[in-house]
Amino acid sequence: MTEDMTPDLDPTADASRAVEATLFAAAEPLSVQDVAAYVGEDIDIKGALKLLQELYATRGIELVERGGKWHFQTAGDLAHILRREREENRKLSRAAIETLAIIAYHEPVSRAEIEAIRGVQISKGTLDVLMEAGWVRPAGRRETPGRPLTFATTPAFLAHFGLASRRDLPGIDDLRAAGLLDPVDLAFESMDFEARAEIDGDRDDPDLENDEDEA
Repeated sequence: MTEDMTPDLDPTADASRAVEATLFAAAEPLSVQDVAAYVGEDIDIKGALKLLQELYATRGIELVERGGKWHFQTAGDLAHILRREREENRKLSRAAIETLAIIAYHEPVSRAEIEAIRGVQISKGTLDVLMEAGWVRPAGRRETPGRPLTFATTPAFLAHFGLASRRDLPGIDDLRAAGLLDPVDLAFESMDFEARAEIDGDRDDPDLENDEDEA
């Protein structure tokens, strides 16, 4: 009688291997639903992700979640090994940086609300640059007069700055303690967007100065 030498497969380990292979081969970060489309709905994907995250915690690459999507990346303490010096063809202007900060802390936010905080009009190019970078996206229209378009950050913004979610953004107290607040930043604390809903219909307010910053 021949003894069956086929090893018993651990269902949990087998599921983790399937999820691992899917994430490794993916060209971009995947959500739990995205992974399920490849490996099937019957697999405990969240459990497999947790197991893989623990498995890779001490390795040269790590499994991270950014904005609800998962991907492998170089371990943070080894990033310097792979860093290469390169010429930056384009840097964000102060206008773009301030606009990005306002959107990140107050999204979804309309153009008029951004201008009300900064005190100057923003050029169309400023928002275009942020959207081309993949950090900002249109977030629908507000149900107020004029139905202004609002903007919000993207998962790519979270991934670029190493944030799991917007909850990881530094708070006002943290920024003040680090000496990073200026008059524009301080306006974040006192800005009441609900009270400024009517601003959305006044995009051509002559009291607003032209934004001289180029994107």
